[in-house]
Amino acid sequence: MDLKRYTHADAPDVRSLLLDIHDEVYANAPDPFHSRERFSYFVDLWSGREDWLCISGWEDDSPVGYAYGSRFKPGGWWKGASRPKGVRGRIFALSELMVVPRWQGTGRAQPLHDALLHEVEVDFVTLLVDSTHPKVQALYEKWGYEEYGETEPPDDSPRCAVMIKDVLRLEQSCRFQ
Repeated sequence: MDLKRYTHADAPDVRSLLLDIHDEVYANAPDPFHSRERFSYFVDLWSGREDWLCISGWEDDSPVGYAYGSRFKPGGWWKGASRPKGVRGRIFALSELMVVPRWQGTGRAQPLHDALLHEVEVDFVTLLVDSTHPKVQALYEKWGYEEYGETEPPDDSPRCAVMIKDVLRLEQSCRFQ
């Protein structure tokens, strides 16, 4: 899989790609939360951050998927959730990780995830997972994330598990074994 890197400056050029992949992933989802209009708000919100990063994957000039996110500002955290006391320092929020249906289940998600995290120097990575998707949550646990509670969702947002990966602890355990 070929990977491409995008920053905040590239956001206008990659916006349609992100929305089109989202539409393909959620083509059969009747929930208005997964509408293109609603998702475009989140794409614009996240990509509007100056430290926003995105990695897309490609096979034979066709998109496989993408991962994107940015750091929380000091003291920042997910809306509707409390930050655990020990989670301090540089925190990266993995906002989206999507793989088009054709490539789902083929091992393409983790290289996208890993390539994005390789680009950032942080102490913790956090993400939200829809609580009705235990297989997705189990996949993140396999990648070193732990659940630290759930969000109290606003409006029509789904309830999500808050997951955190302690990057420093993992690096230290790898170094000192």
